[in-house]
Amino acid sequence: MPGSTGNGAVTRSTLRQQIADALRDEVLGGRLQPGQEFTVKEIAEQYGVSATPVREALVDLSAQGLLDAVQHRGFEVHAYSLDDYRGMIEARGLVTDGLFRRLVDNEGRAALEGPGLTAALAAVRRRGEEAQRAAVAGELNVLIGYDLRFWRELAALYSNPYLAGFLHRLRVQSWACAAQHLRRVTRLRGHLWSGYTEVVDALARRDPAAANAVITAYNAHSLALVERLAEG
Repeated sequence: MPGSTGNGAVTRSTLRQQIADALRDEVLGGRLQPGQEFTVKEIAEQYGVSATPVREALVDLSAQGLLDAVQHRGFEVHAYSLDDYRGMIEARGLVTDGLFRRLVDNEGRAALEGPGLTAALAAVRRRGEEAQRAAVAGELNVLIGYDLRFWRELAALYSNPYLAGFLHRLRVQSWACAAQHLRRVTRLRGHLWSGYTEVVDALARRDPAAANAVITAYNAHSLALVERLAEG
């Protein structure tokens, strides 16, 4: 992340977002651990920027559930519990079920018609292929990045920024919780879900029920894996 505004090209708002993105990646990448504390000053010095955009970025991440404000001390990385993860999985399932159902209306017509839907899904499928390769290889950090982009692009097809934003937040929180357990596994090859293209192919067939079945199995797999790692 750049440490200066460079001829004024980077405004305070974009710097704020850059810092928030960088810190989110630190959390998801395991470099900031649950319960780890830090101050605005420490982060500002780390990135070579003023305190104001850092404070704003930390407040944003707190609103997203990744950080907690610690009175008189700064911030700490939020520590999610297994019950939190179970709640996230349930919420994710409800959101994606509704998202997939939007594909077909009550009369069986596609919500996005013909070539437009086909082209849009083809682009999302390519993102899914990238995520799938990372999952099969057990490359967790790469997978997280592609996974977030896959779901953001898929949700964007339905032109509801509130739904897309909520799902993205759920995905980020889910990964923040799950990754701390997954990193205990020396080799993740074969342990990570990789059915992204199955979801897109089901949607391309105008079959939201089949897409939902894939996600239901995914959620069950993810929950069982994290529970097993957390308990032992």
